[in-house]
Amino acid sequence: MKEIVILGAGYAGLRALHVLQKSGADIHITLVDRNDYHYESTSLHEVAAGTQPDEKICYDIKDVVNPKKTTFIKDTVDKIDADQKEVYLENQTLKYDYLIVALGFQSESFGIPGVKENSLEMVDVKTADQVHKHIIEQMKQYKETKNEEYLRIVVCGAGFTGIELVGALVEGSKSFANIAGVKPEDIQIYCVEAVDKILPMFSDKLGQYCIKYLNKWDVKLLTGKPIKKVEPGAVIYQNSKDDENDLVALKAKTIVWTTGVSGSQVIGDSGFEERRGRVMVKPNLTDPNHDDVYLLGDVSAVMDPSSNRPYPTTAQIALKMGSYAGKDILDQIKGQPSKVFSFKSLGSVASIGNTHAFGLVGKTEVTAYPASFIKKAIMDRSLFETGGVKEVMSKGRFDFYH
Repeated sequence: MKEIVILGAGYAGLRALHVLQKSGADIHITLVDRNDYHYESTSLHEVAAGTQPDEKICYDIKDVVNPKKTTFIKDTVDKIDADQKEVYLENQTLKYDYLIVALGFQSESFGIPGVKENSLEMVDVKTADQVHKHIIEQMKQYKETKNEEYLRIVVCGAGFTGIELVGALVEGSKSFANIAGVKPEDIQIYCVEAVDKILPMFSDKLGQYCIKYLNKWDVKLLTGKPIKKVEPGAVIYQNSKDDENDLVALKAKTIVWTTGVSGSQVIGDSGFEERRGRVMVKPNLTDPNHDDVYLLGDVSAVMDPSSNRPYPTTAQIALKMGSYAGKDILDQIKGQPSKVFSFKSLGSVASIGNTHAFGLVGKTEVTAYPASFIKKAIMDRSLFETGGVKEVMSKGRFDFYH
């Protein structure tokens, strides 16, 4: 019997588990995650803004584990010894024949001083929930102090995550205002971005569609403003491209960092050849030096032949990687050769609140209600691919008509 260890119960890990569990192969699977629940990481911004409760985007891992084939261990991964085929957890050591590493992402500070100490990250359910609780507390503080800095929320980064968070915060502003005893328009939402263009993965037309709504909602979008430092209660950014000394302090009691992510630090700690926690894998998604170690999702770099750059690490490609890795391991066990992993994006849709979205489906640009409908359908499909019908029925997004 072959022992397969899966590290991480995110999109890639659970998709691989699904493929392996339904096979008739003589295998045993050990699934490891630091939590006993799976969460939809693409919905963390809604938890942070309080527009969705955390239980809506989570389900118990045991719900998708077949105990006849799989052992689930709730533990933290410390290190991988790929030469010895061992995984060191906080509380035990595991041996494996095949290893799937799908450990997800962590926030990236890019070496900017004060980020870790003075801003809030949004990398899992706990940190997203902390953002929401923090905002609620600031609203209560405003009621006592009348200091407008408590009403001010700064989102650092205007990428996919940052823009979706801004949209959700706009939607949550009515609730925030009720707590603070002010009007929704008194809640001040800022978004600070180093480059001039938001969402570079989309066309200028889609970018302008987004900006139109942000302006309508009075979001203060500050592009071309590199952040130089984060101080307690202030984001320090460079106001002029040509003058490094032209610095502005944007004071706010809530600062959320969404400028970028890197793969899990376990990758570097384990001696893999990596850059920002990502390994440039072989065509079958294995480590260049270890044929029995698959690296998926945020810890993997796969080249897009059309752009000659790594594919963005999305839930969509993570699910495809999980399916592929599960099937390839089964092929290896049978002595069959690997096929080359290939990926064709079906498109990408960004939401700005529950009723507005925009993006690309295939080669077609979509906006407004159709885009919002498609976004929720994509979320339900991801939920189905990791959790199956049961989880879709209990956790799915069926508010298509708002």
